[in-house]
Order: sequence, then structure tokens, then C-alpha cells
Amino acid sequence: MGKTEKAIEVCLFAGKLMIKYGAETYRVEDTMQRMGEAAGMKNVHTFVTTTGIFFSCQTEQEEDLMQMIRVDQRFQDLNKVTEVNQVSREFVWGDVSLVDAKKRLIEISEAPMNYPIWFIYLASGVAGAAFSYLMGGSVVDMGPAFIGGLITILSLVFLQRYIQGKFFSEFLAAFLGGVTALLLVHIGIGTNIDQVIIGSMIPLVPGIPITNSVRDLMSGDLVAGVSRGAEAAITSLSIAAGVALALSLFLT
Repeated sequence: MGKTEKAIEVCLFAGKLMIKYGAETYRVEDTMQRMGEAAGMKNVHTFVTTTGIFFSCQTEQEEDLMQMIRVDQRFQDLNKVTEVNQVSREFVWGDVSLVDAKKRLIEISEAPMNYPIWFIYLASGVAGAAFSYLMGGSVVDMGPAFIGGLITILSLVFLQRYIQGKFFSEFLAAFLGGVTALLLVHIGIGTNIDQVIIGSMIPLVPGIPITNSVRDLMSGDLVAGVSRGAEAAITSLSIAAGVALALSLFLT
């Protein structure tokens, strides 16, 4: 494999990591283009969607090359996006070599999440309790909303290990979170079922995809913006369907 092919591989790997962990499309394209030009490529062009990345360039011998890579999984870890972006900037500035940049990208890919999993669970419960109160619930409703949010995120993480369909696991997690909220209010822990359910669903709300969809649309990336928006919309429908199923089963 020649130097140009190795550089393309590193550029695609960096772009895949950024898309995988929640970066905006225009940022990924800009990062890959800067890295390609820093590696000595000419006529660098990138096209990024939420499921695939295309990269084309011209070598010093005026040979046209194009490669693509598919993105199968997507998570939310903006800390890794920042780390990949830092590696790309250091490569562009000449502070790290192509080999070192690849090693650091592999380390970022294999590194655990920035926060321990128990802290993420705790934060999900706190977010559920806080939003329940902000949406008009009483202090009494914060307790069941905390438990509901915790059960929701625990269910989602567990189900995603065994279910390949992202939206189906979100649907089941919303159903279990809704059932938890209904049971807690039924036994007297909490008074406002609407606010408790809202708090329980907060961990599932696709905040980053919605934000990135709007930013991509505003920057002119229509394909990526529409696809991200569609993904957020389907997630929202999954949440609504899960809650509706819980309500129909336990309130009829």
C-alpha cells in the first residue's frame, strides 16, 4: 500500500469515528479535506452521510483515487469527536506523522467512554427528575421520574446488546419506562402521571441528532440533514409508540 492509500485510510478512519460518535457532517468533511491536503493530495473532495463516507483525491502523479467506507453504528460521545478533531489538527500542523495519527485514532476508538457507566445511569435519572419538575410536576414526582429514567436507560443499554434494530430497542425501553412510571404512580409514589412519564422518557430523547440535523440543513448538507432528521423522527415515534402501548395496556 502506497503513501497516498495509507493517508486515505487514515482520513476515512478519522471521518468514520467522528460520524460514529455524533459529529456534524460539515465538520467531518472539513476535517478529512484538511488532512488529505496536509498529506500532499490534490483536488480533495469528500461526501459524508450518516451511513457512508466517500473520499476522492488526485495523487502527485495525477492519478485519481476514490474510496468509501460504511458507518454501521452511531453513538453519542462528543469527547471522542473532540479528540479526533485534535489529532487531525496536529497532523495538519505537522506535529504528528501519519503513522502516529493512525495509532492515536486507534487508541481513541478502543478507549472506554469518558464517563463511567454508573455515572451515565445516575445522570439519566437526575435528568428525568429535573425535567419532570420543569414540566410542572411536584417535588413528589421527582422520585418516580428519577426511577423511571434510570429504568429506561438500563433497559436501553441491555436491549441494545441483544437487539440489532436500534428503533425496536428504543420502543421497548420506552415501554418499560412507561410501565415503571405507571406502576409507581399507581402505588402512590408520585401524583402527576404525565410529568412522571415525561421525566422517564428524557434519556431517550434524540437531542444531538435533532441539533445536528438542523446544523447540517443550515450549512447546505441536505442529504445528511434530512437523514438525521428522519432518524430523530423515527426515534421519537418509537418513544411515543412505547408509551402509548404502556398506557393502553394499563389504563384500560
